Parts: sequence; C-alpha cells; structure tokens
Amino acid sequence: MADIAIVWDERYAEHDTGEHPESPERISAIVDHLRATDLWSRLQEIKPTMAEPAEVLRVHTRGHLERIRRAAEVRGGEWVDSDTYVSAQSFEVALLALGGVLDSLELWFEGLVPFALVRPPGHHATPDRAMGFCLFNNVAIAARKLLSLGYERVAIIDWDAHHGNGTQAAFLAEREVLYVSLHQWPLFPGTGAADECGVGDGEGFTVNIPLPPGSVDGDFTRAFATLVEPIVDLYKPQAILVSAGFDTHARDPLGSMRMTESGYADMALRCLRLAQQHADGRMVLALEGGYDLPALARSVEATLRALADEQAPEISGATPQAQEMIQRALTVQRQYWQI
Repeated sequence: MADIAIVWDERYAEHDTGEHPESPERISAIVDHLRATDLWSRLQEIKPTMAEPAEVLRVHTRGHLERIRRAAEVRGGEWVDSDTYVSAQSFEVALLALGGVLDSLELWFEGLVPFALVRPPGHHATPDRAMGFCLFNNVAIAARKLLSLGYERVAIIDWDAHHGNGTQAAFLAEREVLYVSLHQWPLFPGTGAADECGVGDGEGFTVNIPLPPGSVDGDFTRAFATLVEPIVDLYKPQAILVSAGFDTHARDPLGSMRMTESGYADMALRCLRLAQQHADGRMVLALEGGYDLPALARSVEATLRALADEQAPEISGATPQAQEMIQRALTVQRQYWQI
C-alpha cells in the first residue's frame, strides 16, 4: 500500500471568482468530504509554501507574470479573458497553488505519493497567456523544475476533459517532457487533435488521445492499455506528473463524458504502476478541472483510495465511437513508437 499526502490550504478560497464554475468551494468540498470518510486518517496533510515569482518564469514570460500581478494588486481584480477572473488576492494564491505542486516534488523523499489539491488550475495557461480558468501552469512549471534538477525524462499525463493546450505549448519542441493527454473532442480550447505530435526535437513526444462525447470508463481504460502505458513504458520517465481533472465525470456541467468514480480509480492506479516501474514511485497528481462538487469530491476520494490501497474496481464497457478514435490515435503514434 502507498503512503499518500494531500497538499492543500484554506487560502485557496481567496482566489475569489464569485459565481463561477471554478469556485472557491471546490477545495473545501473535497476536504470536507474526505474528512467524513475513514480514508482521512490514512492521509498525511501538508500545507504548502508560496512559490517565488521567479519559479513562474521557468515557463511563463515576465510580461505574463506582471499582467497577473497588476490585475490583482494594482487593479484589485479583473477579467483577463472571457472566462478567467483575477481577484485582488489571486496573484498570491496562484503562487501558493504553484508552491503546493512544487512542494509535492520534495515529498517523494519521504516516500509519499502527493495529490496537490490546488486552485487556480493550470494546464490551459500558455507561456504568455492566462485562459480557461488558469493563471500559471503549475504542472508545466513543476516539470521544468525537475529538468533543472537533472531529470532527463519527465512524463505528464493529463486526463482532464479539456485539452491542456498550455502544457502542450510549453513542451511542443522538447523531448525531455512527454505530454500525454486524454480529452473530449470537440471541446474547449479546440486543440489536441491526434495529429498534433510536437515539432522539431519534440516531434513524437506529444501524444493526444481525443475521445468523443459520451465516452465511458472502459474507453479510458482501453486508451491507457493501447496507448498511454505502451508509450510511457518505452519512454521510461524518471518522474510522472498527472494533471488530474474530473470534468469527464457524467455529472459534470462543462463536459459531455460519462465517466464514474471507478474510472478515475483505474487511471490513478495505472499511473502509479507506471511510476513504480520506471520512476521509483515518483508521481505527483495536481488538481485541474471538475465542477460538480459532489462528483468531484467522490472522484478524488476514489483516486486516493486506489493509490492508498493499490487496487481499483474492474472496468468494463466501451463505446464504438471512442474505440474508433483510439484506433486513429494509435495509427498516428505508430509513426513514432513501436506499439
């Protein structure tokens, strides 16, 4: 059984988005739910430290950093795009969210598998733009930090319903980071087609697995078995970062997928086994999307139980449309990987 840490802070609620799907209540809903379960006593609770602004510059431009700072601290809050709000405290909270993910990297040395329950989320934030509820790209910055520490191969697995365009953009031309995304297609932000595979030295190290609306747990299991696991096995990462979004859940208002808690447990366990096989268990999960609060809380619980117990429910069922799209993605990836 794995020892699990959750990294979170009440101050994440100070990123005040008002009446917005990415609400301050997301983290408290998860934590309140977990506290009511027997699982809570098995988790190590870690409070994050605030990242230095210089850490943001590992991925983002200085202009982007200053735009977010000014929107919060000078103007007292404003919309930075049509669906992304910066409140007066958002700059500091975004640094605290980043700090939660960066601190998680240190927990490996204590034998822990951390889940950073942070907000705002990050995977849509491009090097020079905040978008899709995201201000700083927490996971991308963490990957860049690992590279600076001497890691040569880092894998990012992103199972959010929305394609992580910001993470893809950060590493599109690099082979040191393998980016694998399973996401609904079509859906915001409109990127993540199967033939987006990287450019230059990074060609072949971006793996997009678009899935159609209505995809179920078994479709994601098939995508893992057919594409994610074989490619990660060949890549042999020294660390795995998971952008853990839960907006593929059947109850989520912003997606059209049909996943259940069992599907997340299965994916989490598969990621853990990959990390154990290739990276001495070095894995961090970071919260991305998930906007139906009860479904989000139950899904995080299922994920944590799968990691703690190292077991997950058997998954069955699949949809023909998803299987067809998985096959298309497989055909594309066979240009780069012997799978």
